[in-house]
Amino acid sequence: MTRRRRLRAGRCLGLAAALGVAAMLGAPGRGQEPDASGPAQTLWTPAEVELALELSPLPEPPPDPTNAWYEDPAAAALGQALFYDRRFSADGRTACATCHDPSQGWTDGRRLAKALAFNPRNTMSLWNVAYNRWFYWDGRKDTLWSQALAPFEDPREHGFDRVALLRAIAADEDLAARYAAVFGPLPDLSDGERFPDHARPVPGEETHAHARAWAAMAPADREEVDRHFARVGKAIAAFERQIVSRDAPFDRFVAALRGGDPAGFDALPESAQRGFALFVGEARCLVCHDGPNFTDGEFHSNLFPAGEEGGDLGRPRGVRRLLADPFNASSRHADDDGATGRVKLAFPPRRQAHPPGEFKTPGLRNVARTAPYMHEGQVATLADVVRFYSTLEGAAQPGPEGERILRPLHLSEEQQADLVAFLEALTDESLPPELLGPPAD
Repeated sequence: MTRRRRLRAGRCLGLAAALGVAAMLGAPGRGQEPDASGPAQTLWTPAEVELALELSPLPEPPPDPTNAWYEDPAAAALGQALFYDRRFSADGRTACATCHDPSQGWTDGRRLAKALAFNPRNTMSLWNVAYNRWFYWDGRKDTLWSQALAPFEDPREHGFDRVALLRAIAADEDLAARYAAVFGPLPDLSDGERFPDHARPVPGEETHAHARAWAAMAPADREEVDRHFARVGKAIAAFERQIVSRDAPFDRFVAALRGGDPAGFDALPESAQRGFALFVGEARCLVCHDGPNFTDGEFHSNLFPAGEEGGDLGRPRGVRRLLADPFNASSRHADDDGATGRVKLAFPPRRQAHPPGEFKTPGLRNVARTAPYMHEGQVATLADVVRFYSTLEGAAQPGPEGERILRPLHLSEEQQADLVAFLEALTDESLPPELLGPPAD
């Protein structure tokens, strides 16, 4: 029985434990008035308490067997230096942090991403990115390190190439030393006949200058470049795994529940408590936003009408690109010899085809700081998102194979405000200040 069915039935696995917590804290059932003379009380039913205990705390990020350096502090420090460095771009002014700005919730605050040119999608936040199973709105990447590689060679983003990237690292004494300390030395790139100034594969554009230069390289040299290029991504991933949010007001409130400390109830206002009850109940948010990171990590149609770009296929195209990716988790660049990828990638092509218009469910931690929303940034505020799901006014119509999970919720204005209050209570932007810019040494 699913968690949502247990809730609708008024039952939970471990209900006795929830009843014990609720009784200890004096939690009233739905429709009961709290005792104003007693200690502070939660507004939740025992079933809702049990769900809250399942949704917090956020555990440690899962391991990444495809990246042998995912826990290496020296790799993370190198990745941090690379993340904030603007030199690895065609204009010398674009860094990973250009679109993933820590002061903007690790996004850019724009409706559509813009670096060298506009991207037809909204920038996804890096908060809790280490918990993701798939990456990008369409899931076309299956590891964090592989995702980190793509922007370098996207002409709309960094507009760079892998050979030039390695050359730039080698030319910087500090970066070259950091790299060598983690991965061993870079290859000798001084021979321009073997390693041209600029070279990369350009699928579908074999006459591109970079593609011609790449094709002219010896296979062993291309393999060497790819191996080091993948390691650049692994260093950046080691840094990005540190961008974790787990101490929101909701978490402090649940910790008070778990520890039997009614004084900690002040962490979550009553409006947010009512919003949580809606989130796990009448509003049906758990259908897609389940688990401690408040996402199922999969792909759904949200029925938001397409923006002016339109025509975005979403997950179907993402699956095709993922399976063709030479840096996917089943490739020779994965440090577990592709074992994780062979299991992971066996599923997407064999399930029923995703209909067009399905996009990844984003996590909701710090969602109040990452506007605008949806894959094309169509929605300006959280209140607008909640209002849309309440009414489905102007919703796109699902195709014949599309999901039909969503239905109008008909929430009152007060209920919508309560739901927004709960979402805002998932905010924790605290990070060590030394992560918010290039490494100091």
